[in-house]
Amino acid sequence: MGYNAYITETEIEGGTEGPLAGTAVAVKDNISTEGVRTTCGSAMLSDYVPPYDATVVERLTDAGAAISGKTNMDEFGMGTTTETSAFGPVENPAAEGHVPGGSSGGSAAAVAAGDVDYALGTDTGGSVRCPAAFCGVVGIKPTYGLVSRYGLIAYANSLEQVGPIAPSVADAAELLEVIAGPDERDATTRDGREATGDDDFYDFTSAADADVEGMEIGVPTELVEGADEGVVETFWAALDDLEAKGASYHEVDLPSVEHAVEAYYVIAMSEASSNLARFDGVRYGPDGDYEGNWNEEFAAVREEGFGEEVKRRVLLGTYALSAGYHDKYYKKAQDARAWVKQDFDEALSDADVLASPTMPVPPMEMGESLDDPLTMYLADANTTPVNLANLPAISVPAGETDDGLPVGLQLVGPAFGEHAIIRAGSALA
Repeated sequence: MGYNAYITETEIEGGTEGPLAGTAVAVKDNISTEGVRTTCGSAMLSDYVPPYDATVVERLTDAGAAISGKTNMDEFGMGTTTETSAFGPVENPAAEGHVPGGSSGGSAAAVAAGDVDYALGTDTGGSVRCPAAFCGVVGIKPTYGLVSRYGLIAYANSLEQVGPIAPSVADAAELLEVIAGPDERDATTRDGREATGDDDFYDFTSAADADVEGMEIGVPTELVEGADEGVVETFWAALDDLEAKGASYHEVDLPSVEHAVEAYYVIAMSEASSNLARFDGVRYGPDGDYEGNWNEEFAAVREEGFGEEVKRRVLLGTYALSAGYHDKYYKKAQDARAWVKQDFDEALSDADVLASPTMPVPPMEMGESLDDPLTMYLADANTTPVNLANLPAISVPAGETDDGLPVGLQLVGPAFGEHAIIRAGSALA
């Protein structure tokens, strides 16, 4: 456990029976655990202990899983490398000296190192798929509404989902089966059986049958062009493998994704600026003394409690929502979001799934991207469009570059198309 994967190591016991009995699951540290501190990787919440369990935690322990601890993460989920954590960076066990991806880097590192059987991450713009790709494991970002967000400390409510990270697609499907399903405490959840008309919708493990015979795969050219040469070569080799197993593929256009990163960051930062307003030293965060000017004390608490990346995103989000700029930025971003969703729907009308590299670059060296936030944001180019469209996606190991760095292949399905992405992914992992 020398990768700094955990913020808090503990053991929350599960039941003796259930599909996950005898397994250990690591849980990202923005998911509430009763009696066990939950920090979001931030000094602001370094001593916060939730009084209740998140729904996904309840479902894990009811299924027999033991929880091994709370995993390290980019502060409040804001980052692509797990280097913005107030508790120090995480190293990649699959590529030492390199980042594990983010923001669920601790969860992916714990799985890749073999410390746990499974892990939970959260995915707002790729934060399950990115670390899964960088660490050579499997990560699923479910359809928006498939998994309850009750007990998740929110970054951007309209984008994020809790998702499984596991060594194989079959394992990830088993974990998804446990955590998925409607929750009366989260009004954004939907019943997949009603959405699809399939009474067996939640039987995800049976979909991991590796049978891709006759499957049609669309390849968005915009998500392949511009990627690192070694990543592109590894991606096409994996696609050839799927073709050899009976699938066929064709190229598709997603012109809107050119604007997806900008739209994503405007929406995500705007929602974050609203969500993080509660961390003021009164409701949450370190106590302020409030003897002088309240605004000054409020600012001092946030200056002390938030890291640089969180401050940057809160400021940008507040600016985008401010009078005079709301229509110029936020409304345009929402229009772009609708365009992205329309493009995906059109592309998926002629394909069972879409395939691309998960990340356009291999894992960066530790410290490399900290001084250049824009480079970090652009690395999310292939993952953020999926969150804007509220679709499901999986990242599976595609192979390695010539330098031995892991590369992930992303498969995107239609809304509640988890069976299709699990089936296609299981042919590779």
